[in-house]
Formats: sequence, C-alpha cells, structure tokens
Amino acid sequence: MSSDRIEQTLRALGSRVPEPPPLAPALEAELGRLQAVRTRRPRRQFVITCAISLIYGGLILLLARMRPDLAGLPMAWMIIYSAAWLLSFLVITWLVLVPGPGRVMPSWRHAGIGAVAASIGFVAAGLLFHRHAPGLSVVLEPSLHNLLTHSGCLRSGVITALVPVALSALLLRGSVPVGSRWAGAGVGAAGGSLGGLMLHLHCPVADALHLGVIHGGVVVAGVVVGALAVPRIARA
Repeated sequence: MSSDRIEQTLRALGSRVPEPPPLAPALEAELGRLQAVRTRRPRRQFVITCAISLIYGGLILLLARMRPDLAGLPMAWMIIYSAAWLLSFLVITWLVLVPGPGRVMPSWRHAGIGAVAASIGFVAAGLLFHRHAPGLSVVLEPSLHNLLTHSGCLRSGVITALVPVALSALLLRGSVPVGSRWAGAGVGAAGGSLGGLMLHLHCPVADALHLGVIHGGVVVAGVVVGALAVPRIARA
C-alpha cells in the first residue's frame, strides 16, 4: 500500500466520531432521579449551633438556678473564668465546623489540639485557680468520698454538652472523610466547655478538687463521648 493511500485511510479514520453505546436502562433511570445537592454553609451552621446550644444551656441554668455564693466571689475571677469557658466553646466549635481558607474540610487537626488543650487547661485551672466566698461557698475536705458525693455536676455538665455535640455531629455528616475521631474530640470538648460554663455559674462547691476533677472533667468526658460517637454519626 502506497504512502498516499495510508495517509488517506488515516485521515478518514480520524474524521469519524464513534457513537457512544446506549445507556443501560437502570443507569438512565438512576441519572433521571439525580437532584441538586445543597452545599454546606459552615458559617451559618456555626451560628445556628452556637445559638441553639447557648439557649439550651441557659434554660438548664435557669432551671438549676444561679449559684448562691455569686455575690461574695471575686468578680474579676468570675468574669475571666466564664470568658474562658465561653471562648473555648466558641473557638473549638468554629474549628470543627468552619474550614480554613482554601479548604473544604473542617480543621480537624486544630480541633483535636483544642480538645487536648481544653481538657488539660480546665482541669489544671480548677486545681490551681479556685476561689470561694467565705461563709457562702461550699468548701469540702479533699477526699474521694466528698468527691464522689458531689459528682452529680459531672452528669449535669455532660447533659448540657449533649445538644452541641449532637448538632455538630449531624452537621458534619459526609464532610470529614479523615480525622473524624479528632473532629469528634473537638466537638466533645466544645460541648464540655458549655457544660463547664453552666456549672461555673450554678455550682457553689468551690474546693480545688471539685473544680478541677468534676468541672474540668466535664470537658474530658465530652472529649471521650465525642471521639466515640461523632465518627459514627458523621459517616452515616
């Protein structure tokens, strides 16, 4: 075959557009059922989660009542400690729900670091920076019996943490293919911080062991609950 004939044959083949095979009926039906997916709106989700969680925590505090020794406590200590609990809740929730610039996934690494820092920080702060109002606050002798007798705060704090944990977990569904355990720990730490804030404004027990182990322990318990539960919910 001459080179001219070969060249003509190749040109003829190149000008032909092959027809795609027909779609299978099942695939065509499936494509017909596809609908537009609503994308995440992280900042809006952050605002909604914080608003609902704070309202819920406020209702629990309203039912439980403010601590009776509030007037006798150092006001600066109350404000700084309350601000620390609140900022921990807001910052870690932001890290969990809102991706950083140029990212589509939440900052699960930073959320995990925040969870560890909050757990250690609030336990240490309770042990080292406790304050009480003489004659008004309840100051217990350090003992395992007294610690367990007044450990109901741990349950109340975790109950307060459940709503922000559940909300964040539902909003994270399908958005954390990796690092979900650390993201869950962050979710739990944020919820535990809200629980700690509620206890700080409600509980009159002011000894170091109670504040560090029980109030600070709410964050630790939240981290454990979040790390175990959130990955299952987020991947559902």
